[in-house]
Amino acid sequence: MSFKCGIVGLPNVGKSTLFNALTNSSKAQAENYPFCTIDPNVGIVPVPDIRLENLAKVSKSKKIINTTISFVDIAGLVKGASKGEGLGNKFLSHIREVDAIIHMIRCFDSEDIQNVNPTVDPIRDLEIIETEMMLADLESIQKRLEKNNKKNVEEDQLKILEIALDCINNNKDISILKNDFDKKQLNQSGLLSLKPKIYVCNVDEKSVQSGNNHTKLFIDKFKQENTLIVSADIENQINELDISEKKNYMEMIGLKETGLTMLIKKGYNILELDTYFTSGPEETRAWTIQKNCTAPKAAGEIHTDFEKGFIRAETVSYSDFIANNGWINSKTNGKMRLEGKDYIVNDGDVLNFRFNT
Repeated sequence: MSFKCGIVGLPNVGKSTLFNALTNSSKAQAENYPFCTIDPNVGIVPVPDIRLENLAKVSKSKKIINTTISFVDIAGLVKGASKGEGLGNKFLSHIREVDAIIHMIRCFDSEDIQNVNPTVDPIRDLEIIETEMMLADLESIQKRLEKNNKKNVEEDQLKILEIALDCINNNKDISILKNDFDKKQLNQSGLLSLKPKIYVCNVDEKSVQSGNNHTKLFIDKFKQENTLIVSADIENQINELDISEKKNYMEMIGLKETGLTMLIKKGYNILELDTYFTSGPEETRAWTIQKNCTAPKAAGEIHTDFEKGFIRAETVSYSDFIANNGWINSKTNGKMRLEGKDYIVNDGDVLNFRFNT
């Protein structure tokens, strides 16, 4: 499985610049006026993982295949989008299709880059976006709860919609739904307000290490846990360098990780994802799965026949596979296990599936 993150925000906050940096492309227009991105730009990016290279060396693999993440650059939102202002309806329909939302927040002062609001205020800007998504949810819920449509809604979804409606109407925290319903049920609801969120504070070069007053105020209110401080301009500069220059430049400005690496880690965390590997002479490959995934479900990521005909999974941890120099020594030294249908795959497991055809 691959996961899809939508980059959203008000016009001219740096969404397209970040998208171009993350995807190493110039597909998205990065112009200095609102709505320069009208249809969403989609970039599929390989997820960097040093473990892949190490496994491939041990297995002498002919090729390496990374798992991927998709980034979607979605047109800038404005106040009134839920009523069709700006590119509102198109914007909101595109958000529904992503697994997680990256809120791009302007946290820099500049007279050169047009701002849709008179001042730089990241808290206000985020509240505009979240209010519009909540209003869009309200309209969607009301339509689905109308008598004619209500009979087509499953019982658990009906409960979710009714609780969500009460939360929106009475200014309660809609995330309380996560206490009583599982992720699958909440995803089926299609509510924008429930999608996992990452907040990206876009800063200038001098603020990339420690942030600034804008980021401090933002983090004080929305907490550090799902907030990243990134400079979209610096990410673009990094992408133009070769590997050695990139490393030197990052050390010079005090960056330990690229924005891409930070976003992937945060995305895997909030979406509760793990990675397992298959490794042999032909290829070493990474596969993305949900946390607490059983071995048959993990096998199904390769092919549905693997899941249907699952017998056992030959299993070695990443560290044991490397330490024992591959499958043969891992088996000889007692580090390979045969796991059954109830086995919960761990992040970093190297697997070989036995199955009936």
